[in-house]
Amino acid sequence: MDSETRHATGLPTDRPATATLAQFAADLSYDRLPGEVQQRMQELLVDYFRVGCAGTDTPWLEKLNAAMRPLGGSPDASILFSDQRADPVRAAYLNGVIAGSLEWDDTHVGAMLHPGVTVWPAALAVGELTGASGKEVIAAAAAGYEVMIRIGLSVQPSHFRRGFQSTATCGVFGATTAAAKLLGLDAKGIRDALGIAASYAGGITQFFVSGSEVKRLHAGKASAAGVEAALFAHSGLTGPHDAIEGVQGFARALADEFNPAQIHQGLGEHFHIMRLQMKPHAVSARILAAIESTAELVYQGVRPEEVERATVGVPKVIIGRLTGNALQDLQQSQMNVPFAVAMTLHLAAGRPKPLVLSVEDFEASLKDTDIRALTDRIACEPDAEIESASTTEYVAARVTLHMRDGTTRSHITPVPAGSAERPMMFDDIASRFRVVTEGLIPGEALSDWLSLVRHPDRIASAADLMTLRIAGPAPARAEERA
Repeated sequence: MDSETRHATGLPTDRPATATLAQFAADLSYDRLPGEVQQRMQELLVDYFRVGCAGTDTPWLEKLNAAMRPLGGSPDASILFSDQRADPVRAAYLNGVIAGSLEWDDTHVGAMLHPGVTVWPAALAVGELTGASGKEVIAAAAAGYEVMIRIGLSVQPSHFRRGFQSTATCGVFGATTAAAKLLGLDAKGIRDALGIAASYAGGITQFFVSGSEVKRLHAGKASAAGVEAALFAHSGLTGPHDAIEGVQGFARALADEFNPAQIHQGLGEHFHIMRLQMKPHAVSARILAAIESTAELVYQGVRPEEVERATVGVPKVIIGRLTGNALQDLQQSQMNVPFAVAMTLHLAAGRPKPLVLSVEDFEASLKDTDIRALTDRIACEPDAEIESASTTEYVAARVTLHMRDGTTRSHITPVPAGSAERPMMFDDIASRFRVVTEGLIPGEALSDWLSLVRHPDRIASAADLMTLRIAGPAPARAEERA
């Protein structure tokens, strides 16, 4: 075999990954989805709207809206929870930012990406444009999820180490797949759309180092680019037939290692959708177990003023970007283990179970001098037991508190809530949705909407899913309450 058909792993890449994914997407229908995947997609749809409701009042959305509103476009698609409409590309962008900027969205830990906030905005926007039914939207979204996750798995972790954020880079493929399918493209058309999308794939992680609001835009950027790529292919424009696996394709350009088996193996039979991590808190998925361990220690009676310092045992993969003590902005606070542990020590005792840490909690805690001081006394260290307990789908954690009286208190969470082994089911997600929307959406309207999602055969059009409206004023953000 010619060396040009191999990548850094030494595995052959001559199987047509791009065409294989396109054929899979073209062939997939709602009735071909296993029952458990159908159910999971309903749950993921509810969770997308739950997260979106919490993101309708953010300063970065206001800035984005101000920039996009004058650009015009045919108002064929809805903006979440409002009467505002936009063309499908801008609607996907705005809705991706609304739901994808809070660190509260579904995650595939191994692929290092957030599928829902790129795929659902594209599927719903194009679904409205085409009048697609609920089953058609769900099938298209399922295809988008699977394509996005498999591409992510094929290039990680070297893609991340190179400095790319895969929600932005791989997300464009998921959004493109969903949009192209709803536009009625066949396998060749979807392949062309994916080929076009590969030139849109981008998104760096310098925000981890320097801060900024740009990560808030990544999901929306990918979703909008996916819709645009699909529309271009629908108009007859072509893309490279091997845009993912080619000699100068996506995988070779943006990763040092490429494992094509992650794309091909079990495609159409094994769905990575079932291995997603859903988030009880508005944080990186890799922090969830540390929060849960800390909360358990608080429930056992520990109070923050009793803690001299703390250590958090973590796998080596998160040392660095998620474990430093210097925080510059809200974004960094939501991606930081020591800060999350300090917050939990201060907040868990006064909250009902199960604990929920919102974006507003992080905003307020950044200004809390006691929480910031405790953060400085929390260190993360590699832990062999935690390393072995962590998987490609979730991260375990051990929290050890060194008390002022000289004793220590410790708790391990091997599997965080919301993972595939401890899943959040429809009723639990719906309950969390009700908490987020209390005082904002009338309970009866939300109940009717949830009932509709439970029965996709009753959804005549994607537009039926976009009817929820925020009736009252959005809750004041932490900086406004301060």
